[in-house]
Amino acid sequence: MTQQAFVDPDEIRAQFSRAMSAMYRSEVPLYGSLLELVAEVNRATLAAQPELADSLERTGELARLEMERHGAIRLGTADELATIRRLFVVMGMHPVGYYDLSSAGVPVHSTAFRAIHEASLQRSPFRVFTSLLRLELIEDPALRKRAADLLAQRRIFTAEALRLIARSERDGGLTPEDAQAFIREALETFRWHDQATVDPETYRQLHGTHRLLADVVAFKGPHINHLTPRTLDIDAVQRAMPQRGIVAKAVIEGPPSRRCPILLRQTSFKALEEAVSFIDEQGRAHPGSHTARFGEIEQRGVALTPAGRILYDRLLASARGALGEAPNETNAAAYARLLDEHFAALPDDYASLRRQGLAYFRFFATEKGLAARNDPGRPSELEALIAAGHVDCEPLVYEDFLPVSAAGIFQSNLGEASRTRYAPNPSRLVFEAALGVPVRDELELYGESQRRSLMDCAQALELPADVRLSTGVDAPAMASPGRGVADA
Repeated sequence: MTQQAFVDPDEIRAQFSRAMSAMYRSEVPLYGSLLELVAEVNRATLAAQPELADSLERTGELARLEMERHGAIRLGTADELATIRRLFVVMGMHPVGYYDLSSAGVPVHSTAFRAIHEASLQRSPFRVFTSLLRLELIEDPALRKRAADLLAQRRIFTAEALRLIARSERDGGLTPEDAQAFIREALETFRWHDQATVDPETYRQLHGTHRLLADVVAFKGPHINHLTPRTLDIDAVQRAMPQRGIVAKAVIEGPPSRRCPILLRQTSFKALEEAVSFIDEQGRAHPGSHTARFGEIEQRGVALTPAGRILYDRLLASARGALGEAPNETNAAAYARLLDEHFAALPDDYASLRRQGLAYFRFFATEKGLAARNDPGRPSELEALIAAGHVDCEPLVYEDFLPVSAAGIFQSNLGEASRTRYAPNPSRLVFEAALGVPVRDELELYGESQRRSLMDCAQALELPADVRLSTGVDAPAMASPGRGVADA
C-alpha cells in the first residue's frame, strides 16, 4: 500500500463535516432554518461591503465561509477522550487549547480538535469543542459512583470505527473505500438517541445535581449538541432570529461589535425540549423529555497576540465587573453599553493592532513589491514595505474559543436560573493524561502562521539574508531563498 493511495485527512474531515451537517439538519430542522438565515445575512453583508468581499477572496476566507465551522460534544470518561482523539487524528484534527469551565459552574474541562496548519484550515475549518465530565466535582458520593458505573458500561464507538482507526494508525492512512466506511461509522458516535439508559428516578437525581451531568451520563453516546455556521454580521442574525420564530439567547458572548472584529462572538437559539423515554429495571419505557441540543452562530475576527489577549481579558473583566452580575435578559442592553465603553481602550483599526503588537496577521508580497525586487533603493523594513505597497497584510482569523464565552453558551442552554458553584479548579495535567498527548498552545500556532507568511514574503521579494521582517511579535530573522528557509 502506497501513501498515494490514501485519502488526504483534510478531505476526510471535509466530507465528515458535510455528513455531520446533513445528519444534524435532519435531526434538528431548526438548524436548517438557521443555516438559511446565516447564508442570507452573509450575502447581504458581502453585497454591502465590497471591500470585505475582496479581502475574503484574496485570503481564501470566502471559499471556506459557508463550510461547517464547529460542533460540540461532551464525553464521560478518560477512555472516551483518548479514543476520540485517535478518531479525530484520522481527519487531521488535533487538540488545541485547554479550557477549564468549572469556575463558571460547569463540571467539565475541554479542548478543541482542529487542523493546525493554515493550508489545512483553508481546505476544511471544521472543529469540535470537546468536553470531559469531571465527576470528582460531584459532591454526592453515591451519585458519583452511580454515574461512574453507568459510564463504564457504555460503548460510544462502533467496532468497525475502532477497526478503521487502528488500520489508519497502522498503515498511515485510509483508502477511499475505508474513508467512506470510517465517515459512516464515526457518525454513529455523534447520533442522537431518544432512549435514555437510565430509569426516571436516576435521571431526576442526575438532572437535579447538574443538567449537564444528566446529558452526559443518561444516554448511549455523546450526541452532537450543536453545530455552528459562521456569519459576517452576528448582530444582524441576532435581530433576525425572532422574525423566523427562533428564540435567541439574550446576550451575544464575547467582545462588542467593532469595525475590525476580534476573536470570537457567539450566540445561539435556546436548547430544544425533546421527547425521550426512560427505561426501568424491568425494561419498561417511561415517556419524558430532555433538553440539550441547540443551534449556535459565530462571527470570527482577528487572533490577538499574548499582549492583545491580556488587554482583552482585562477589558472584558472590567465590563462584567461594572455590570455587577452575570449578563442576562434583563441587563443585556446595559451590558452592551458597558462593553462598548470599556473596549474603547482597544484600537479598532488593523494598522494600530499590528503596529502595537496586539494581533496576528498574514503577509503577502504584492505585484508592486515583486516588480521592485531588483530596485536597490527599495525599503527593507516591514512597515516601510507595507507603506510602499510592496507587502500587504490581512488579519489572521481566530480559530479557537474563549472560556468565558463557552461558559456563557453552556449556561444559557443548561438553565441560567440554577447556577452551580464550583471553586476554580483547572486540571490541565489530568486532562492531558486522559487525552494521551499535550494540547497545543493556540497562540504558538498563530505565531507560526504569521512567521510562515513573513518568510514567504522574504523569499518572494528576494530580501537579503540579514534582513529582519519584524512585526514586533514573534519575529524571526528572514532568509533568502535556498538559505535555510523552513516551515516554522
